[in-house]
Amino acid sequence: MHLSDFDAEILENRKPAFLAGVDEAGRGPLAGPVTACAAWVPPAAVPLISPLVDDSKKLSAARRERAFAAMLAAGVRFGFGYALPAEIDRVNILEATFNAMGAAARRLFLYTGADPRRALVLVDGPHRIKRLDCAQEPVIGGDARSLSVAAASVFAKVLRDRWMGVLDGRHPGYGLAGHKGYGTAAHLEALRRLGPSPEHRLSFAPVRGAAGARA
Repeated sequence: MHLSDFDAEILENRKPAFLAGVDEAGRGPLAGPVTACAAWVPPAAVPLISPLVDDSKKLSAARRERAFAAMLAAGVRFGFGYALPAEIDRVNILEATFNAMGAAARRLFLYTGADPRRALVLVDGPHRIKRLDCAQEPVIGGDARSLSVAAASVFAKVLRDRWMGVLDGRHPGYGLAGHKGYGTAAHLEALRRLGPSPEHRLSFAPVRGAAGARA
């Protein structure tokens, strides 16, 4: 089954006036924001982007960038949201992810003029988005099943990766542009050597350990 077939089936059976996919990037890293995107794929864009768009984890960085550009050119609309490390530390990563996803969906509704009361949001994973007042359908493995969710996954990953490159320039020595904040051996060594930066999540055990070792 093609990714677009899943969305077509949802549209046929559920008949929402507006179908969007939501996904996030960056729940697991030790540094940087969690970034969420909501994507709407207009019917005319489906044949243009289907050969390029897939679960972002299956695509190389270069292929994600090509898919990103193709989606923008084809008229795919997206909204984004993010939660910074301070918010993650304050409310926990799951709640921060819900906040980012909700913000992404609301921005998409605003940008497109869609009525949330007539929309259906496909959410990657097992959970509905808290504090988002519209119909939702959790889809486990959604970024590998739904074109809308896969589009959102590519948008989220590209935006976050680009931002990690910016943070690398602001906080040199950690290698953020390379590992994107994940807990690689090189990143953990840099944490031990330099201590946490303002972009690190102090509620995550390896970062908390590095901070405590330097206290």
